[in-house]
Amino acid sequence: MSQALQQSLGESEVFELVCDYLRSRKFYKAEQALLHERRLAMENSSYDTDGLRDQASSAAIPAPLKPSLLESLLERSYVTNFVSGEGEEEEHEHKRNRSHLDGTVDDVTLAEPDHVDDDADEVYGLSTQLVSFEACKDDPYGSATMPIYQTSTFAQKSATEFGAYDYTRSGNPTRAALERQMAELEKGHRAFAFTSGMAALSTISRLAKAGEHIVLSDDSYGGTYRLLSKLTAKNGVHVKYVDLSGPAGPANLRAALNYETKLVMMESPTNPMQRICDIAALAAVSHEFGALLSVDNTMMSPILQNPLDLGADICMHSATKFVCGHSDTMSGIVIAKDPELCRDLYFVQNAEGTGLAPMDCWLLLRGVKTMGLRVLTAQSNAMRVSFGSVNSLISLPGVMSHASIPEEVRKARSFPEDLIRLSIGIEDIQDLINDLQRAFQSFSTSA
Repeated sequence: MSQALQQSLGESEVFELVCDYLRSRKFYKAEQALLHERRLAMENSSYDTDGLRDQASSAAIPAPLKPSLLESLLERSYVTNFVSGEGEEEEHEHKRNRSHLDGTVDDVTLAEPDHVDDDADEVYGLSTQLVSFEACKDDPYGSATMPIYQTSTFAQKSATEFGAYDYTRSGNPTRAALERQMAELEKGHRAFAFTSGMAALSTISRLAKAGEHIVLSDDSYGGTYRLLSKLTAKNGVHVKYVDLSGPAGPANLRAALNYETKLVMMESPTNPMQRICDIAALAAVSHEFGALLSVDNTMMSPILQNPLDLGADICMHSATKFVCGHSDTMSGIVIAKDPELCRDLYFVQNAEGTGLAPMDCWLLLRGVKTMGLRVLTAQSNAMRVSFGSVNSLISLPGVMSHASIPEEVRKARSFPEDLIRLSIGIEDIQDLINDLQRAFQSFSTSA
């Protein structure tokens, strides 16, 4: 440690700088080890117990300096990866392994970590992205979580000077934070938060004008079928229902497309029959005819699938499910990768006033942090016996989520009327198994 640095700052300030440095480089274990050694030194050594000595306060500083507490801590902590020993070879290993820091300590130049590239953006793992998203890094008060800007109107500097926001229908900082994070997770240009999944789907459907065509996967959520068959079709848009699943899906789509087709809307896996569609192949076929491909990614979430990476133009979520995860808000998300397409989507959202309220946006920002854990736990539980929520649910799609699809249409699509869907949550798996066993036993007894 240089004398000049110690004299100008004092040892306690240098210690804090080292800790700040470790945090900035995300060497959290090294920082904790250093703090642990500091506490031990305070308790067990002859150093001042009132805190680190501030050598800057002393007018006379001995030369050469005796080993300071900071240097002692660095030598003893895991930061240096040091195990004391004798011999030149071991000393060389000691210097070489002190790779958690760069700079000079005791006139020893430390190696830059191999994985650090200051000229490249560091790509973090998905779990880190979920919990470490900087939603409010510019907050004037340094809030650690995104504040709820629960306001309808934003004051402006003057009649001629306008800020980033004026009216929450058009934009709100809390909503913008959620939209930025969802755009990052789905790898799109921009995201939009809506008052429900159906509001999101309605906005997507408005990309097609009167006289144009929409192709919808014939195994889709009942609400989507109702929207397109009862409302969109009345606006002069032609809607076709096509089986897009399995190996035959791309060929079926090609046969249904023409150059009046504006939009192809699909799910994968489908709801409720869980059929898999080849998103990349369907995107390629759609683009041959100049059509956009929109994928409902609700069933998979960004944790398991990124449709935009597979060639889709639009990705949407009923964010009520996996994104939120707590069954306490209605919401939808739309993500697109083309800037011009994003402008079209925003125009509709703003004109119709379907942007999500700040409180609901905050609830989703909270939910996103645990989305990875919830998805993986629900997946694990389902493999042993979720549809997003932390609670499990048993439903009858024929009389519930898909009741809006006429019975004759359901029969034509091989939709079982007695289908029972188990949406598995994150409860203890044995409790779920016990509940099912009791239900089966009760049914057998009554039969």
